[in-house]
Amino acid sequence: MWVVLVSPSASAWEQLRSDAPERYEVVPGDTLWGISSRYLHSPWQWPSLWQANPHIRNPHLIYPGDVLVLGNCQGQPCLSLERGQGIVKLSPQMRTVPEREAITPIPMEVVRSFLREHRVVEPGENLQELAYVVGGDNQRLISGAGDTLYVRGQVPARTPLGIYRPGEPYIAADGTLLGDELINIGEARYVSSEGDIARIEVLSAYQEVRNNDILLPLEDRELSDTFMPRAPLNDVAGQIVAVPGGVRFIGRLQIVALDLGSQDGLQPGHVLRVNQQGELVNDPRTQELLRLPETEAGLVMVFRPYNHMSYALVMQASRVLEVGDSVRTPTQ
Repeated sequence: MWVVLVSPSASAWEQLRSDAPERYEVVPGDTLWGISSRYLHSPWQWPSLWQANPHIRNPHLIYPGDVLVLGNCQGQPCLSLERGQGIVKLSPQMRTVPEREAITPIPMEVVRSFLREHRVVEPGENLQELAYVVGGDNQRLISGAGDTLYVRGQVPARTPLGIYRPGEPYIAADGTLLGDELINIGEARYVSSEGDIARIEVLSAYQEVRNNDILLPLEDRELSDTFMPRAPLNDVAGQIVAVPGGVRFIGRLQIVALDLGSQDGLQPGHVLRVNQQGELVNDPRTQELLRLPETEAGLVMVFRPYNHMSYALVMQASRVLEVGDSVRTPTQ
């Protein structure tokens, strides 16, 4: 679904970059965000220029070889699509031609890799009440793939299981708990149980499995390739509260945790502007201590919202971003 977001006070032509090409041929490795950056100052405004092509069966899917054309539609700029034919010359023998894959909105593998390794336990779900590893065969303290573990607590019998280790709690600026980070250690399956002790088999392990690691049903890691960059419909304001992995300085294509979530109206694909606090300076005449205005520093896109917080991908960074930088709905 395309969401049109055009400021009524600004000409649509002002959205365009001065060096925007009239034609652009899509190449392997392109993303919708990257292409729209070639045309627009604000890449999430792509839908406002999109001209649907009724003769193309799903014009929202764009493939390498397709050509995007910038034109004039009744005095307003618009983008249309010339579908590439994908012609392949065949020799007399049988040949397999791979199916074309549509380009993605953002570098999806960066996000998928992160989701394989991280999840969040919402506030109110006590980590101490979750099933946990109490031992391994032959009194092993460290286990790996193929080993048998013993777990205390409720373990579902027919559900793929994830093995997790608690990371850092995510805390808002006012001290409110937003959620607890869990790091994925591996995957397992239920074998049997006696009383509150379950026997499980470790199917894969990315790190050694230790006593007190947590067992939970695997979180749904599917991420739609079809979500589109767009600004939230409501005004939201929050902060970057953490960088998973403990990195202090943040750049493009790094993951950040925000103190905003679905309860604030955030959805996958929502774009937020990052602002950095202005410096403190002394007024040379009054000697007052003044805070300079905030400076726009980048853009992040939400890809996994929880109730009270979200994970977002840094799409642009004109400065080095830091924990504590503010995020808000971008101006159009």
